[in-house]
Amino acid sequence: MADLFKRWRWALLILALLGAGLGIAFWPEAVPVDAGKVTRGPMRLGITDEGVTRVRPLSVVSAPISGFLSPINVDPGARVGAGQEIAHMHGRPSAPLDPRGIEQVHAALDAARASINGLAATLAQARRDLVRAEDLAGRGFLPRAQLEAARTRVSTSNAALAQARAEAARLAAQLAPATGEASTAEVPVRSPVAGTVLSVVDESEGLIQEGTPLLWIGDPARIEVVLDLLSREAVQAKVGDPVEMTQWGGEGALTGTVKRIEPFGRMKVSALGIEEQRVNLIIGFDAASAGRAARLGHGFQLDATVILWQRPDALRVPIGALFRGSGGGWQVFAIEGGRARTRDVKIGRIDSAHGEVLAGLKAGDDVVLNPPTTVSNETKVTPR
Repeated sequence: MADLFKRWRWALLILALLGAGLGIAFWPEAVPVDAGKVTRGPMRLGITDEGVTRVRPLSVVSAPISGFLSPINVDPGARVGAGQEIAHMHGRPSAPLDPRGIEQVHAALDAARASINGLAATLAQARRDLVRAEDLAGRGFLPRAQLEAARTRVSTSNAALAQARAEAARLAAQLAPATGEASTAEVPVRSPVAGTVLSVVDESEGLIQEGTPLLWIGDPARIEVVLDLLSREAVQAKVGDPVEMTQWGGEGALTGTVKRIEPFGRMKVSALGIEEQRVNLIIGFDAASAGRAARLGHGFQLDATVILWQRPDALRVPIGALFRGSGGGWQVFAIEGGRARTRDVKIGRIDSAHGEVLAGLKAGDDVVLNPPTTVSNETKVTPR
């Protein structure tokens, strides 16, 4: 036996070396993969679209008669008071009045004057209520919301009275030719409300028709955002949902809440020629963002995200690790002991980066991201 081994020892050594080489050559190597971790952190789902700011309420000043308009003596950004004259006009009504029309205008003028008396009484009462409300609020017996409501009633009553006076002046101007007054009598153009001039439609003097818009008036501090959403997206939102606004031109994001979802959809053709049903969501700014939002005006553009769901400490897995198994359920390759092991997981909500883990994984687990076709259950892997 010893002689046999001595005779064949070199051949056996060569066979052993050859076998070891073949074993090493065909030994499965670890597949390099991208790895991620299961973590706890914030997750949220939202709807993002472009929004436009608007001032509410927005009042328009129109030409009370057809005739010659003098130059408008206010500029955009100027403050005007209720009833303040901003221009004046000369001219006749757009059409002559017949006897029946004169009677109708007389009746409307009498009604307008009666309305002025009633609105003046309402304004006086609102001012008395405001004095009492400020006294009670100063002593801590009245909530601030009720004090603001009293101030709003005074402002609203004042605006309504100014509007009624302007209407009475317009009706009186219509009667001027019929009562023998000069057709060139001056008719003042007054602001119906107090506020800031947002836009002057035409500053030039000239002939214009009755009802032509002259300028827009509003309060820039009372600004909201109109978000134009697809109807199937709008139904997912609800009043009170938080909203985050970006790309508005300033630093950081502005925050707000959904104030109202308009119950009226309208058809809109997209840039690609697709007919879509759109619904407006009205968004109000939070107190924390009101100061920075004051830099915005009417008709400014921004991006708004309505947050439908959020959780600050969700157990989450990168969505690149998720794939559907043969049974249709969610699976991942968990990295354990240098091998990829198939694991069934239960996933809740999915955002743009993560899936919410309900079962099957725990915080700190390593998973394979975007697993290649060379990886299967029990495949040796090494993280890149």
